[in-house]
Amino acid sequence: MYDRILVTEPEADVDAAIEHQTAVGQMDATADDEESKENLRTKLRNTLSKKQSLPDVGIRQRKKGRSAEMSELTATLRSSYPPRQYFVLTNAGKPVFTTLRDEYSVEVASSIGIMQALISVFLDDQDKIRSINAGSCRITFLLRQPLYYVCVSSWGEPESVTRLHLDYLHLQILSVVTAQQLKKLFERRTNFDLRRLLGGAEPFMHTLLQRLEGDMAINMSSLQFLKLDQAIRSRAAEALIPVSKMKDMLYIVLIAAGRIITLVRPKKHSIHSTDLHILLNTVHAPSIYNNSASASWLPICLPKFNSTGFVNTYVNFVRRDGDSNGPDSGSGDGENGSTTGRSPSPGPSTTSIGLICVTGEPEFDVIRAWGENVIQRLEREGSLDAISNAIRSGGSSYSVSELGIPGLRHFFYKSRSHVQVTGPEFEEPYEELQERRRLITLYQLIHDALHGKSGQEKTLKLQYIRTEKEGVLGWITQPFELYATLSPILPKSAVIGAANAVVKWVKKEESKLFLRDAPTF
Repeated sequence: MYDRILVTEPEADVDAAIEHQTAVGQMDATADDEESKENLRTKLRNTLSKKQSLPDVGIRQRKKGRSAEMSELTATLRSSYPPRQYFVLTNAGKPVFTTLRDEYSVEVASSIGIMQALISVFLDDQDKIRSINAGSCRITFLLRQPLYYVCVSSWGEPESVTRLHLDYLHLQILSVVTAQQLKKLFERRTNFDLRRLLGGAEPFMHTLLQRLEGDMAINMSSLQFLKLDQAIRSRAAEALIPVSKMKDMLYIVLIAAGRIITLVRPKKHSIHSTDLHILLNTVHAPSIYNNSASASWLPICLPKFNSTGFVNTYVNFVRRDGDSNGPDSGSGDGENGSTTGRSPSPGPSTTSIGLICVTGEPEFDVIRAWGENVIQRLEREGSLDAISNAIRSGGSSYSVSELGIPGLRHFFYKSRSHVQVTGPEFEEPYEELQERRRLITLYQLIHDALHGKSGQEKTLKLQYIRTEKEGVLGWITQPFELYATLSPILPKSAVIGAANAVVKWVKKEESKLFLRDAPTF
């Protein structure tokens, strides 16, 4: 069954792109360029050789106590959060993507030249550069040959966070141009201009970076499902199961309000959370979400499923009465989009419901007919109305006050067995954008410490940070992870009591918060 699931991209398109660039000579490097780069490499080597040796620095850092390390981390929290800047370049130093606006093209060109030279200096010495700390700013590098990824951030987050962002950016590119295509392109022409093949993919990458800014589900390698009555979710899932003769179906997903309602999959085959995040980001791009036609049909590579080929994806957003005109992404928060710490929440009238089918079936009409039948069944059985009503009434999200726990302000709970996360809406005092960003950074610092993602000597089971404004607890056990924000005046005994109360409440509401025992076919 799965041997036939991949849709192979025609080789002619790649060959044509290479031949075109060769003919016009767009990527011929001049001798002056090579001489300038070599001079820059020489200066960088001389500068690096004068710096203090890294082993001495490492010895001093290891002598610090755990409390001193966390005090230093929390001291890096910012009062302002300028937009992070991202760069993608080829190993030949050619620009591919940047978040800087067009008016900064000169600065981009010079910055990319320096980045490429820095990377080359370390590669020449059989080493890889990971990051540069310059005061409050950190520059993170991720090398995924033949592409290099760079993030410039002064938010004070752990290095593992920006490294995750760069990895997702790489996977989003692979969803458009497969790893096999990239390898072929740059083996045949090292100076290939990849921007030509990614001309329409920039919106995907921009929306992805907006999601990454505050989506803790991505940061915790989890999925977040819409809070919904189990009976409604189960009835909707049954309607998605394909008939037995449709053997090329891979994944079928129902979504609303930027989150998953339910999904069905083949037996003994699960979808990787990373692929699902890439898929959801792609289908929420304005060009697809706002498609005036009844459905969209697009090829996409799911890198964790198979990074060498494409599958076809059917997308149909059902517009309900009172639907807003834009994607289910809320009002947006500032320059870089929503930072609610989870998938964006809907506005009061947003009730669009999306049906997604990932398949190896090459005929659009076959899948469209199936999709229309599924939507009709969901309509006939009342599932669409039930989901829409839950969203409009606010039942699909919840407030921390519903838990009735004194001093509790916010939390994220991850079910490790379900690989899913849940959390309430952000409320006072975290309604302001800057305060949410600060709290999310605290969550990320604790998550990094618990999992030892930044080279710590050991992982932790419990971590508590108290600032002037709040106390934040991180607690990891075999069945769950909990990240809770509480009043800073609570004694430690009350903090532990509140954490246990959150766990008890989540277990009681588990059937509404998480997808359990989804049907397979």
